[in-house]
Amino acid sequence: MSQTPASAPAGADLVRAPAPRLAGPDLGVLALVLFGFAVMFLPTYWNLSSTVWASDEQGHGPIILAVSIWLLYQQRHALVQLLPRPAYVTGGLSLLLGLVLYAFGRSQSIWLFEVSSQIFVLAALVLVLVGGAGLRLIWFPLFFLLFMVPLPEVLVTALTTPLKSAVSAVASSLLYNTGFPVGRAGVILTIGPYQLLVADACAGLNSMFTLEALGLLYMKLMNYTSAGRNVTLALLLVPISFVANIVRVMILVLVTYYFGDAAGQGFIHGFAGMVLFMVALAIMLVVDKVLNFFWVTDRRK
Repeated sequence: MSQTPASAPAGADLVRAPAPRLAGPDLGVLALVLFGFAVMFLPTYWNLSSTVWASDEQGHGPIILAVSIWLLYQQRHALVQLLPRPAYVTGGLSLLLGLVLYAFGRSQSIWLFEVSSQIFVLAALVLVLVGGAGLRLIWFPLFFLLFMVPLPEVLVTALTTPLKSAVSAVASSLLYNTGFPVGRAGVILTIGPYQLLVADACAGLNSMFTLEALGLLYMKLMNYTSAGRNVTLALLLVPISFVANIVRVMILVLVTYYFGDAAGQGFIHGFAGMVLFMVALAIMLVVDKVLNFFWVTDRRK
């Protein structure tokens, strides 16, 4: 005969199973790691704030850093819930590379190495504490940090010179063909009694990097999944930035022509920079709408 199990006596206490503990790195170890990272790179950020970030060419650096920190913060819960599978070999190699770059860049005052080293150090910490799954989760914030790395002066000079010439040529041609008394000699524009020098900040290299970063952030926030769409929009941001810089130079030339040199070099000069980004972002949104005809349902829910 089969026997039925005896039921629990009335009033007996039910024993609750303990709640499962979230997987992830130990919070104490994580706090210590973050403290070490801060000790290592806060002096770098402080030096950047008084040198490179104070210039027009690299003024976007603090914004890139803040956005990257925000993107990393958004992934905190997903990182904690991952099952730790440390990748000690790849993590150790990445940490070694980051430390070598940091030491060499810090000692030789090479911003390219010192600033870029933080990407390898962060990647190493994630690989050692969480594993490859964690690195795949935060790849975009780490990639986004590339846009705050100062470019070498040699490369900046080599790219800025032809950009200045192109922007000056197109802006002067457009103004001349619309009836304005504009002349050009290299990167010097003449309108009426005024002469304007197209400076490096107006060349477009700085705005190209900034707009490229904003475009990538836009695609990330829109959750586009099509690689073709993302690459197409990223490539189109280069001519979009070029067009926006032409508009900026034309505005400054016209303001100087109608209101004088003081107006062109005063508040309007800084405001023209804002106009540049407003024009570029407006064109980017229009282009994005056009791309909807080719990639209709490529957004992740």
